[in-house]
This record gives sequence, structure tokens and C-alpha cells, in this order.
Amino acid sequence: MSKRILIFLGFFAVCIFFCQTPAVFAGDRFTDNGDGTVTDHVLGVMWSKTDNQGDINWKQAKQWITYTFPDTLKKKYDNWRLPTLKELESLYNKDPNYKGYETDCGQNVKIVPVIRLSCGWAWSSEQRSITARVYNFNRGYHYTDRMVRNRAYRALPVRTLD
Repeated sequence: MSKRILIFLGFFAVCIFFCQTPAVFAGDRFTDNGDGTVTDHVLGVMWSKTDNQGDINWKQAKQWITYTFPDTLKKKYDNWRLPTLKELESLYNKDPNYKGYETDCGQNVKIVPVIRLSCGWAWSSEQRSITARVYNFNRGYHYTDRMVRNRAYRALPVRTLD
């Protein structure tokens, strides 16, 4: 009899462990580093918590991320860059119940709340000739525009973790 109870308890413990594992061990996707950055554990990258706070064309965005943005942080990190389109897409919240938030430019965005955009469009690193891809966090899609355009486009720095 006690052997059956032990087997049952062991089976029960294993079931509880595996049923709870995703909730217990998954944790949050993002960790606020307390220095103006957040670590994205799913992608293995570090994001800036904010964008550049103003209209910027693609070439200016690359320069700002490379030369200006790193000096705004207390802790120095290297290899900042424009994100890929897939990295930007991963930040869009597709949950129909998530209302998002209003940006400084008045646009509502559905980006993860730990990152605060000042307007809803972000440049990606993907470019060809005189165009580059832009991600729209208001509606969750991307499109191509000329790199010289700066109409409400933003630079959101990201870096691969070491």
C-alpha cells in the first residue's frame, strides 16, 4: 500500500513539475537593466528603452546609433546597430485585447510596454540601393521607403548580447 502511495505521489510531483515548468521557468521576456536598456531573453539581444526622440532619416539613424546613442548610457556597450525587420516584428504585440499606448506624436502603438517609442515607425537595418524597410507599430506591418525620408521615423538601437 505505501509503495502505491509513493508511486502516486511521485507521479503527481512529476506532473505538477512539468505542468508548472513554463510558468515557473519562462520568466519575463525582458529584464530592465536599470541603465536605459532592456535585455530580450527570447532574441538574445539588448534594446534601448527609448528611440532617438525625433524625426530621422535612415543614414542619420545609423550615425546616431553608432556615435551619439552609446554616450547617453551610463554603462558602455559596443556593437549597437539598427534592428532587423524580424527583431522589430517580435516587439509588436498582436494580442487583440492589448490597447498599446499613445506616443508623443499622438499615434497609438502596440509595441511591448517596456520599450517607449516617441512615434510609431522605426527604421530597420534592411536596405537596398536608396530604400530601407520601416516597421509600423500602429498596425503591425512593414514597408519600404526612401532612406532620405524622415517623416516621423525613429531609430531604435539594438545590440547582440556577448
